[in-house]
Amino acid sequence: MSHAQPTARTFSSGFTVHTPGRGFTDVSERLCEIVAASGIHTGLAQVFVHHTSCSLLICENADPVVRDDLERYFARLVRDGDPLFRHDAEGPDDMPAHVRSILTGVSLGIPVRNGELALGTWQGVYLWEHRSAPHMRKVSVTFIGD
Repeated sequence: MSHAQPTARTFSSGFTVHTPGRGFTDVSERLCEIVAASGIHTGLAQVFVHHTSCSLLICENADPVVRDDLERYFARLVRDGDPLFRHDAEGPDDMPAHVRSILTGVSLGIPVRNGELALGTWQGVYLWEHRSAPHMRKVSVTFIGD
């Protein structure tokens, strides 16, 4: 006997983030608006940023000092103008921004439950700009579920 299985569906959307330069931009609310518009009740949100010098991360959202500490740690780990790097066509933060992006990632998978992102109590979704100057960043979101 065969049982009918629910058919998964997809929904795609996107948005642009205007960054002020190096630092974090909370994109949680934008993502919540998109999941509500998607009509997906249960599934997965795949979030992707289309750039090589910024990244996406889920981080503590209650105390901004956590993000400040993270920025200070990466400033020590991957220094602007480090003579190790030869790729500096766009300035001393060029290659360090690429390294930071590779280490932290450009995509996230987030579960969707009850029509909402299933984030933890103290979690927020952030775009982390690794360049010193302001940029416009394109983010794509794809939902699969029912």
